[in-house]
Amino acid sequence: MAQLEAIFPANRHALYEAHGYSAAVKADNLLFVSGQVGSHGDGSPEPDFEAQVRLAFANLEATLKAGGCGFDDIVDVTTFHTDPENQFGTIMAVKKDVFPKAPYPNWTAVGVNWLAGFDFEIKVIARIPSPA
Repeated sequence: MAQLEAIFPANRHALYEAHGYSAAVKADNLLFVSGQVGSHGDGSPEPDFEAQVRLAFANLEATLKAGGCGFDDIVDVTTFHTDPENQFGTIMAVKKDVFPKAPYPNWTAVGVNWLAGFDFEIKVIARIPSPA
């Protein structure tokens, strides 16, 4: 059985403590990252939608880094959207900045009606590169 290790970014935000979950869990050579949102350090949402999406990706990047990964190591993405039809263009523009070229990770987008005050959430599974 794989040994599990909780992973947290250097600047843990308040949501982890408030809701009792790990930013990510390392199992063998995989990193399972909890849903990341565009939250400030105190756990409050960024009100501007594009900035919230970019902050969610920044929070994701910090968590990946803490687990020894980067965006290029992401295999599976699931995103949650409160208004997919109207948010799609903004999300795709940010996605293009983060993943500028193939191979792209697989991606599932889910429309939801509640994200605890947020409008976008992203969770991923990444492979942890072998040490050189």
